[in-house]
Amino acid sequence: MSNAAGARRAAVFMVGVAALALLGVALVLLGPGLLSGLRSEGTTLLGGPECVVQTADGEVGLDRDQAQRATTAVALRARGAAAPDTTGLDAAVLQALTDGPADDAGPVLSCKGSVDETLQVEELTPSGLTPRAQQVRSSMGEVFGEQSLGGFAPGGVGSGHGGESTHYDGRAIDVFFRPVTEENRRQGWILAHWLVAHAEDLDIQYVIFDDQFWSARIARGGWHDYDAPEPANEILRHLDHVHVDVLGGGEG
Repeated sequence: MSNAAGARRAAVFMVGVAALALLGVALVLLGPGLLSGLRSEGTTLLGGPECVVQTADGEVGLDRDQAQRATTAVALRARGAAAPDTTGLDAAVLQALTDGPADDAGPVLSCKGSVDETLQVEELTPSGLTPRAQQVRSSMGEVFGEQSLGGFAPGGVGSGHGGESTHYDGRAIDVFFRPVTEENRRQGWILAHWLVAHAEDLDIQYVIFDDQFWSARIARGGWHDYDAPEPANEILRHLDHVHVDVLGGGEG
């Protein structure tokens, strides 16, 4: 290799190093502003929308506030109550959340998962739920009104669930939609979608319903097939109830 060629390569290398250094300085100085500049409505160019609704016309991305307003509006309208302002929300999104998929009841909304690792372990309240689980119960009641609830009791529960069930820690609630009919399943999905949209605020860990589950521990979100234990009846498959549980805190 000639001295001239070697000098050119060395110069190119030095220019590349300088460019990387300048980029690093820019990220340090402008990081928050630069990243916010990469955001569009409901979407970050770095990671896509926080939530997605599958409509008849295709997927629609939402930010978390939009997902919360949309799911709350649908839930309140379903019980004939006054709904929040839905200005700016795609009508197709509200329609999909109300009716579900065209062919059958099922999931149409999902949000990305996230876990707060700083949460502390909580003791049971008089209801038999931890404060975080009690907050979920109260928040559901404000939107959905009176519900058929189970999976907890004053003093806690010690049987009736799987070996390591979060019900035994007072961290889980079952919301029943019986009997198993298409209409009850659609109502169950309205609740399941609302829980997922509010999962970050309420420290929700899992939502299980209708052979599907969503987990805050799966960062990309999405609904996934739920592998029910034997005898895999409608209760164990969560066909007749929505299961929701909250993060335990600490090592939980």
